[in-house]
Amino acid sequence: MSSDSNDAFEQVYGLSISDPDQFWGNAAEEIHWYKKPSKVLDTSESPHGKWFVDGELNTCFNAVDRHVEAGRGDDIALIYDSPVTSTVRKFSFSELQELTAKFAGVLKTKGVEKGDRVIIYMPMIPETLVAMLACARIGAIHGVVFGGFASNELAVRIDDAEPKVIVTASCGIEVNRVIPYMPLLNGAIDIAIHKPSSIIVFERPEATAELIEGRDVSWNDAMATAESADCVSLKSTDPLYILYTSGTTGIPKGVVRDNGGHAVALNWTMKAIYNAEAGDVYWAASDVGWVVGHSYIVYGPLLKGCTTILFEGKPVGTPDAGAFWRVIAEHNVKSLFTAPTAFRAIKKEDPDAELLKQYDLSNFEILFLAGERTDPDTLYWAEENLNKPVIDHWWQTETGWSISANCMGLGMLPVKAGSPTKPAPGWHLEVLDENCNPVVNGEVGALCGKLPMPPGSMLTLWNAPERFVESYFAEFPGYYKTADAGFIDDDGYVFVMSRTDDIINVAGHRLSTGGMEEVLTGHPDVAECAVIGVADQLKGQLPVGFLVLKTGVQKESEDIVAECVQLVRDQIGPVAAFKKAAVVVRLPKTRSGKILRGTMQKIADNEEYRMPATIDDPIILDEIDEALQVLGLSKARS
Repeated sequence: MSSDSNDAFEQVYGLSISDPDQFWGNAAEEIHWYKKPSKVLDTSESPHGKWFVDGELNTCFNAVDRHVEAGRGDDIALIYDSPVTSTVRKFSFSELQELTAKFAGVLKTKGVEKGDRVIIYMPMIPETLVAMLACARIGAIHGVVFGGFASNELAVRIDDAEPKVIVTASCGIEVNRVIPYMPLLNGAIDIAIHKPSSIIVFERPEATAELIEGRDVSWNDAMATAESADCVSLKSTDPLYILYTSGTTGIPKGVVRDNGGHAVALNWTMKAIYNAEAGDVYWAASDVGWVVGHSYIVYGPLLKGCTTILFEGKPVGTPDAGAFWRVIAEHNVKSLFTAPTAFRAIKKEDPDAELLKQYDLSNFEILFLAGERTDPDTLYWAEENLNKPVIDHWWQTETGWSISANCMGLGMLPVKAGSPTKPAPGWHLEVLDENCNPVVNGEVGALCGKLPMPPGSMLTLWNAPERFVESYFAEFPGYYKTADAGFIDDDGYVFVMSRTDDIINVAGHRLSTGGMEEVLTGHPDVAECAVIGVADQLKGQLPVGFLVLKTGVQKESEDIVAECVQLVRDQIGPVAAFKKAAVVVRLPKTRSGKILRGTMQKIADNEEYRMPATIDDPIILDEIDEALQVLGLSKARS
């Protein structure tokens, strides 16, 4: 936290902005290239720049084979920890190489070639990583779809990606139930216009899959007779994967990631941002169906030669709120990366962190949080109980890695609660008004990245080049639109307050719902909360809060609501017009932990809404509707 740390960071950051060619050219030296790129950055055809365009490499080789060739074949690449099946398995780099090469051979027998798409509809099991890496090995483009996604949503993705093969498992396993996948997949194929030629099914003992003769094949049977396939040379700009993210129209956007820029950037981030070296145990407690899983369960740690952890469990309930501490202690984890919502769940169940005292976390060094805004209360709770640095950082599916971070490998900067620290190297971040003019420090506006975007960012949207430009580059020419709102303070720290559509206008005053949520989570009885803006004839919009209380709170809900209203009045002021809040049992979230504020707003305003595909439990929306009706907002729906 010294001035030396700041000087070291500023030096690195300055070079990344003033001379991106030199900066990223140096980073590319750590990657194995079949053909080294002669040019680092090409801005001739793309609004945001393409990286290492004439270079050739293979991501699977860099993530697996390279470490075997360097004599690290016996080192552990992957630890699979599954409390829902009471299983722990470890895989060396050599074992991972053998499995991946074999499965790449299986894909080839099914006619999969370079450029073909493969959809992976799988739970959190080692075979999922093997399938992803096998696609990368032969130049097929994988599209991972979160296991258990509803049939209609899976069908949309099948029709968009047009996969030759789908890889699946017989089931996923939740805390208290088994979810058979084949009925969901068969339902999706029935709906979809495009029909895959083959389905490869990994059969788990917890559920039997009925295979369709001529179309379906057992993973184990196919692996038993497969011949290993070698890595193929790919252009840097060849697609590695498609990952679907929600779009404002309800139609998902297929974010396309390249091979070269992605490998260079993620390898660089492991040391620079996470302070992780080859041999360190790194754990991203996310799902491979999300971008965090792609970047930091699979590719980032393996590219760097770390041991990565694949956890098939939950922060609470498998078996209790000490699950994370058990994994960290048992596997000697150096860094944990998870969503703030996971820690809010732990804090709610075990507010005094009693379970933490059962485990030895002496080798644990850093907690990283991202996925949604980290409220100061959760940050302080984690800091106090872990007695380790707690680092918030901010990024998106589209960017693939941090837009803003405290780069721990470059020297830790002072932590400011509510801020993911400074723009990461490669990101020239500005706050703009609606006319694309920079605003003064401290003023809220649209957070935008000056082009070019750094390597590792999306290449395009699959089959949607016009939508790509319209969604991200049209509104603020010369910039990438993050669609997040916030400000930068006088020290250069970034504050991400909310999505731009979560800025509400109360009687002409632009107010951030994130700022109000920050105040509410400061209440000692509140575990987590959400604030939305609802339509008001007089003031345009008014804020409404939803409060989830900590386990064991005895105080009357009405008293807590009154105290929270007063808190917002005291800390933000009467201008916020914060007068309504409801205590609820839980908040509607995506499976990755993001609160569905937009859907809640539509319910409050009696607007039609589409059930979000990624929602964890649809029943929660009915609970929110009832709470809103009590507040006199939503009207009973037929």
